[in-house]
Amino acid sequence: MPEQVNQFQGQSFHKLRRACLRRGALFQDPLFPATAQSLFYRRKPPPGLTWKRPREICKDPRLFVDGISTRDLHQGSLGNCWMVAAISCLASEPSLWKKVIPDHVDQEWNPKRPNLYAGIFHFRFWRLGRWTDVVVDDRLPVSSDGVLLFCRSATPREFWSALLEKAYAKLNGCYEALEGGNTTEALIDFTGGVSEPLSLDREALSQHSDQRRAFFQTLAKAHERKALITCSIRPAEGETVESVLDCGLVRGHAYGITAVRKMRLAEMGWMSRLFMVRMRNPWGTTDWTGAWSQGSQEWHQMSRAEREKMGLIVRDVGEFWIDFEDFCQYFTDVVVCRMVESSLLWPSSHWREVRCYGEWASAPNSPPSTVYPSNNTLSLGKTNAKPGETKQRGNRKEARLGEPKGGKGGKREQDKAVKKQKKEEDGAEVGGWEAQMDKRSRCGGCINHRDTFLHNPQFMFEVRSKEEEMLICLQQEDRRIQRKNGGGENLPIGFEVLKVEVNRGSRVQCVVEQAASSVYMDSRSVTLRGALTPGRYVVLPTTFLPGATGRFLLRLFSHSHIPLRKLKEDLLSPSVFHCFLPQPTLVTTVYLRRASGLRPPKQKAPDVYAIVRCENDTIRTHVFKAEGNPEFNLRAIFYRRYPSTHISIELWSRGWLWDSMLGEARLQTAESERSRSHVIDLRGGQSRSGSQGCVYVETSSSVCLTDL
Repeated sequence: MPEQVNQFQGQSFHKLRRACLRRGALFQDPLFPATAQSLFYRRKPPPGLTWKRPREICKDPRLFVDGISTRDLHQGSLGNCWMVAAISCLASEPSLWKKVIPDHVDQEWNPKRPNLYAGIFHFRFWRLGRWTDVVVDDRLPVSSDGVLLFCRSATPREFWSALLEKAYAKLNGCYEALEGGNTTEALIDFTGGVSEPLSLDREALSQHSDQRRAFFQTLAKAHERKALITCSIRPAEGETVESVLDCGLVRGHAYGITAVRKMRLAEMGWMSRLFMVRMRNPWGTTDWTGAWSQGSQEWHQMSRAEREKMGLIVRDVGEFWIDFEDFCQYFTDVVVCRMVESSLLWPSSHWREVRCYGEWASAPNSPPSTVYPSNNTLSLGKTNAKPGETKQRGNRKEARLGEPKGGKGGKREQDKAVKKQKKEEDGAEVGGWEAQMDKRSRCGGCINHRDTFLHNPQFMFEVRSKEEEMLICLQQEDRRIQRKNGGGENLPIGFEVLKVEVNRGSRVQCVVEQAASSVYMDSRSVTLRGALTPGRYVVLPTTFLPGATGRFLLRLFSHSHIPLRKLKEDLLSPSVFHCFLPQPTLVTTVYLRRASGLRPPKQKAPDVYAIVRCENDTIRTHVFKAEGNPEFNLRAIFYRRYPSTHISIELWSRGWLWDSMLGEARLQTAESERSRSHVIDLRGGQSRSGSQGCVYVETSSSVCLTDL
């Protein structure tokens, strides 16, 4: 089934093209005119700038000359290397660029049918889960010396890269809005894939060859599976973006990785392994001066024929090879954008995607309020919080806020959103926002804001039977188009994954166990990969501060099909049958930790499972094979109409023909109480004559029916 495509600003390429052909006039885009407002919002256009159509620039223009390649990309005078680096990766994979440049054959100039040319083109970009079709005319900004001002091809007759850049500028408001950015954003916009930032521990990689080989293998597999890879050198404190290192590499500048090779090299009768990476500078220059740079002595060790046989070739202007050990010494950040095709995240590895849209929103009909943050600190990384507590970890200053920003001719942009946020933290009244937030609001901020965190949108999924590797990706709506109006900064976002009761179906009101946490970044996309044990989980996408509003897309990838659904109600709606019963008066959480002593003397341990019964609800664990001391770690929640009745925990042994009950433990919790531990001997079943084994249980109860 073809994927639905949205028309940006309601413009239909085919309708506009037909209208122009009927009139015999070239298209002039009224929504992105050939004026200064489409170029800049802060600075003035350079003297002598004009707008020209390709036929006014050269005699025989083409969209493509000898196909499409990375040599068609030279950055120009705009600080958008982050975008150009992503496009250079895109150009190497036809299945990807043909999505961004649809109908590329029909859009090409036809010298034999000049009457079919209407001066209109269209390109597609992936935004918040949907492909968006952007229409542009072919008028391009040209400098006083007659050269395209911004992105251009090495071949003067070729214009696909300049027109693609114009469409992307229109999507983002103007050309200047493309100054400074995050390569991750561009990779997602051009592919619809999932980007994972990988941080290089240069010290560990330089000292441990096994870690270096493992990281090389990660990149090699990603490249083999058609992932797009970019990298950069993060400037340290006090260092300038785009300052040049002694080796010729540029700080804060995005490079594309175009090949990853491992080979054997004969030296002095010995065979040595060679790990190499081919890279490309969007500026179209080869700045690297170290080992294996252009003209270096290392190339003299092999003939041209040997180089070609090994694949050690340079295809395009700006490409160069670098030894992987040198790569690890200099580069600090790598972004891998993996493709999602036909429900496959990688070939030969069956990943499935589910997605949900959501919104951080204020309560309906509530007036806007000033954001007053609390004084709690940010929680970063995976946590192992014990039941009943929420750890405070890290410090706001330790948050990793995106990649270094910058580009040719551009100064590094300061993180205005974080500065503003820090100023608010320093000067605001502590806890003010929490005190006035309506419970219907869905913008509660990160987990540090204890009183409002659980007001955020909540999404539930369940891992069944065995441990599951998962990739969770949170993407916020793009705000770059708002830069012309003084806005445009991304919200610092992240998410928490909570492990909840196995039978939960309503919103979480109390943090009991944190399973995983993402970092908080002012990036459009935040991802987290990890393995989750069987159980039910709730994801809470959040902004860093409470009160910030915006739309987002939550994507979840797993090997098995795992449904993802939004939790809307604080209490599940009763069924028709339950409407005739008394209303619940007590909510109880039962945490069955483990059992012990189930193995009879001189006998094999049984295959054990547990059943928890409360009124008409029954929860069953999976079977623990040959286990005399099973660790159940089962948490269940019950809304009780008859609090005086007991809760029973039955332990069963699975048999060939039928199962037999090992024993039963009964809990009596008729009052509101905080967490309480129980050690209960088993009775009945095979232990009628006396006690055989015991269970370890924790319970908590509350008369507040929305949760504990």
